[in-house]
Parts: sequence; structure tokens; C-alpha cells
Amino acid sequence: MMNPNEARAIAIAATRELSKRSLANFAKKAWHVLEPAAELKWGWALDAICEHLEAVSAGEIKRLLMNVPPGSMKSLLTGVIWPAWEWGPRNDPALRFLGTAHKQDLAVRDNLKCRRLIQSQWYQRHWPIVLTSDQNAKTKFENAHTGFREAMAFTSMTGSRGDRVLLDDPHSVDDANSPVRLAADITTFREALPSRVNNDQSAIVCIMQRLNENDVSSVAMDLGYDHLMIPMRYEQGRTSVTSIGWTDPRRVEGELMFPERFPESQVVDLEKTLGSYATAGQLQQRPAPRDGGLFKRSWFEPVSALPTGLRSVRGWDMAATAKTTSNNPDWTAGVLMSRTRDGLFIIRHCNRFQGSPMDVERGIIGQAKIDGTATRVRIAQDPGQAGKAQAEQMVRKLSGYPVTVERPTGDKATRAAPFASQAEAGNVRILVTGDAIQDAWIEPFLAELCLFPAGAHDDQVDAAADAFNELAIAGQSWAGLF
Repeated sequence: MMNPNEARAIAIAATRELSKRSLANFAKKAWHVLEPAAELKWGWALDAICEHLEAVSAGEIKRLLMNVPPGSMKSLLTGVIWPAWEWGPRNDPALRFLGTAHKQDLAVRDNLKCRRLIQSQWYQRHWPIVLTSDQNAKTKFENAHTGFREAMAFTSMTGSRGDRVLLDDPHSVDDANSPVRLAADITTFREALPSRVNNDQSAIVCIMQRLNENDVSSVAMDLGYDHLMIPMRYEQGRTSVTSIGWTDPRRVEGELMFPERFPESQVVDLEKTLGSYATAGQLQQRPAPRDGGLFKRSWFEPVSALPTGLRSVRGWDMAATAKTTSNNPDWTAGVLMSRTRDGLFIIRHCNRFQGSPMDVERGIIGQAKIDGTATRVRIAQDPGQAGKAQAEQMVRKLSGYPVTVERPTGDKATRAAPFASQAEAGNVRILVTGDAIQDAWIEPFLAELCLFPAGAHDDQVDAAADAFNELAIAGQSWAGLF
């Protein structure tokens, strides 16, 4: 029968071997030391972070940028667990780490957690790394092999150099919204950070969420950093592929990154709380200008009343199916727009809904009855025979109403450009009644416009562009109405 000491020795050897094999294994083993009261929830996104840090350890990546939503353990894995893994399981205690963030307090936080892990009984039992008594402070601790981990503020990086320079969230929210402070952060990233590495074998790892389209991430990508980008919801066409052959495993539009940690209900609450702009940057890692990309909020002057003598069109962009396999399905959107006698355009309403083809048909017909026969209905015909058949059926169903069917040509941004040009010129207004219920469509509409073309949806943009184009171009044949 095995005695307790032999059993303990075998268990220690097994943990040492398992931890040596991968950073993820070590992270799972070390979790109880760092978060003894919390259950560990693990997912493929955490494996991806670990795989790329391992590639840095192996010398395969020397400049790494990771854009991952908040709450995804990126700081804990990168700034706390990875240094302890390299010193212990990977047996490289001479490595020197510099950790920095936009606030020194945040850098010190991870320094303390890393020191606590290394000094724990569990870690010392498996990897007896001795920390020196003469350099064991909260901002810097050193081991007997001259390896150290030091914390400093991003804006005051002086003195030390490291084999690993860890940059965790270089911008605060205030920095990201201040052109002066944003520029200062970028100057530090370009000029000060590279000088903090020991030699040409040293690595820089930057982990952050996107807060501005012109942030440090943008510069890092321009400089050729390996880029691991994991949005909270999967968006087709934005699949991240890195130099080690990793690619986003998702294929379904809207599929969540980490449902074990962030289930659908929690993500929906986050999206509502953050709003469209912050959701795009912090969760989806595709920031747009706060005041708009192709469109800007300031272009849409509100009006509280409508003049007489209007020509009106409701442009429809139809979702062909309900797309029940997606967590973020397309919408059917119908934008009502009018043109005044003096050539101004007024956006009056948007009806947006999700549903089956039958729901779409009923919604368009019902809205036409509300709008009346004085409002022209413009329908975008999807390419192919199915799109043609759907459009023909809608025309028959809308008998008695003026209907235009147009097959869109060119890309979406090109089709929206005339509308954007008139809005920028100050020729587009938006009707604001002051009634919260009647005006509930306005914020989602403007949010989508201002994220276009980087947003997850563009149904309302397409519908508005079609309504505008009908009024501005095809509507020239209506001259007799004025």
C-alpha cells in the first residue's frame, strides 16, 4: 500500500507535468489560489489567449495585440498567471517582466496577485521559486535568479527593461474621448514602450478593449502586431486569423464568445447598459467615431412639426427569413421620409421588426394602410429569382398603393453616399415629437446610422437610403404634385 508521502509526491509530479504542458492547464490548477471562493468558468476564448501567450514564450510571436471584451480573464491570464507559469512550470525564472497600465494602481494590482500566487504554499510546493528579501515590494519583486516583475504607470515608463513588457489597457475611457490624451498615449506607445525591452528576443504584449477607432490598437495593427481579436458576438466577415494558425471557431452570426461566463441574457443586459457606441468598441472590438462614421448625429437637425405640401416615401429593406439559427438576426426596416417644397428631407419614422416572411408581408401591408395612399412604397428587390418573386408578390398585395420596386446596385456605402452628402450639407431633418413612445425609434435609428458601415446591422440605413433616393431621383417625375 502506498504511504501518504509517496502519494503526495506522485500528485505533485503529476501537477508539475500537467502544468508544464500548457498554460491553460496551469491556470486551471492555480485558480483555487487566486479565487478560492469563485467557480472557474472556462471556454475556448481563454484557450485562445493561452495559446498565443505560449507562442510568445516559444519565441514564435514577439509583438502581440489581444482585443478581447472586459471580464474575459485577459488581465489575470496575461499579467498574473503567465509570469508565474514561465518562472515555474516552464522553468525560466530569470525572465524579467514589466507590467504597465493607464493607472499605476491597475499595474500594481496584478503585480500583487502574481506575487501572492508565487508565494502561496501550493506554488512553492510545486515550484520553490525564492523571492529575495531585499526586493520584494508591491511595485517590484525579484527572485534569486534575478528575474523580476515590476509595475509602473504607462505614462511614466522609465528605468527598467524587461524580457516581457505587458501593456494592459493603455487608455482610460476619459483618455479615449480626449484627443490630446489619446495622442499622448499613442506617443508613449510608439516612443517609450519599445525602449523598455531588453533585446531583440524580448516581447511586447498589449491587451485591451477598443475605446476609440484611433487608439493604441489601431497603431499596433499598423505596426504589424500579431492580432488576436475576439468579439463578444460573432460577425461574419470579421474572423480573426493569427500567425500561429488560430482562427475564430464560430460560424453562426451572433454566436457568443464565452457563454459559460457571459450567457445570452447577460450579454443583452450589457448591450443595453453600454449603448450602441460602447457595445461596438468594448464588446465587438470595432469602434466607430462617437459622433458617427459615414453619418454624424449633428447633421440631423430635429423638427417638431411638418410643413404642408410634402412628398413622402417609405423605403423598405426586407429580411428574407427569420434566421432563427442566429442570435443576432437581420431586421426588416421601413423608413418614412418626406421632401418639402424647398428641397429639404425629413425623416419621419422607422418601423423595424424581426419575423418570418409572412410577418414581413403583414408588417409592410399594415404599415401601408397606416401611411395611406399618398405615401409611395419603395421595395428593394433581392437578387435572384426568389427576390424577384417576393417583390412581385408584395406589389400584388399592395394593390391600390403607389409602389416602386428597385434592385439595389453597388455596395451599401455607395448607395448611402447621396443621403449622407445631403445630411452633411444640412438638408436632412428628423421629426422629434417630444412623445417618448412615438419617438422611441429615433435612438436605435441614429445609433445604426452612426455606426455604419462598421455596425452589425444596416437595415435602417439601407431603408433610409432607398427612401431618399426615391425622393431625390425617381421622385423627379412627381413634379406635377407640387
